[in-house]
Amino acid sequence: MKTIIKKYPVTYKFVLAILLFALALIISLVVNKGVIKQYVPYTASILLVLVTWILYKTQKQSLNEIGFNFRLRNLSFLPLGILIGAFAFFGARYLRALYTGETLELSNSIDYSNIIFAFYFILPQVATEELLFRGYLFKKTIDVSNVIIANILFSTLFMLIHVLDTDVLSNTGMIIMLVMAIPVGHLLFATALLKSKTIYFPIGLHLGNNWATRHLINNYEFGNSIFYIPNTVMFETWSPFITVIFLFNGFFLLVTFLIWKWDRIISILR
Repeated sequence: MKTIIKKYPVTYKFVLAILLFALALIISLVVNKGVIKQYVPYTASILLVLVTWILYKTQKQSLNEIGFNFRLRNLSFLPLGILIGAFAFFGARYLRALYTGETLELSNSIDYSNIIFAFYFILPQVATEELLFRGYLFKKTIDVSNVIIANILFSTLFMLIHVLDTDVLSNTGMIIMLVMAIPVGHLLFATALLKSKTIYFPIGLHLGNNWATRHLINNYEFGNSIFYIPNTVMFETWSPFITVIFLFNGFFLLVTFLIWKWDRIISILR
């Protein structure tokens, strides 16, 4: 065994990481039930943090490699990410409204407690996905190849876990939308990680975006979102549907570009 490890050290690291991540997810499925799932749904994310720590520890490194610590500088990227993620969704949704003629209305009755507590319940899901797709394996793939290959690989994997779903596969429009949008989302989160050097930033972006899709703007006035659209447009042809997808992705790519070039933008503003 030691001979194999010495001969194929990179392969060994990746296989070990995949097995440990899989084990963590399996254990979380067993544990995350009943009261735990209802009130403290953080089993998977906690186990993935533990696995990531073990993997780095075996290489005499630490979670600092992904900026997962309690330094104020890194922690500040979490709320910043939430704001930017929510803004990105709002901007993309507003572009769609301008194109289709939809209107945004402020909800008359807002369940603020539900909207606020949503952050608590969405956080473990996005943290789990970020640790899997923008964590240890993503950084190690960059180390042994380059950023382009890592982004292609993990954007594809990230897209597949969203597309390979029974409900999605039965809806052609949903497949097209996710195949185009999810890789863009990965690029946003990956850029945020690499520029900030902390996984808190992509977690915040992911959290802000997912929260906004459910509680910032909704198609109906149920009281669980701040805004709603009373005249949602249903697409009857492919042309406007594809145009809207390009508008959405274009705005998210703009946000990604701004994050990528933020240091240069700040220097120009100064």
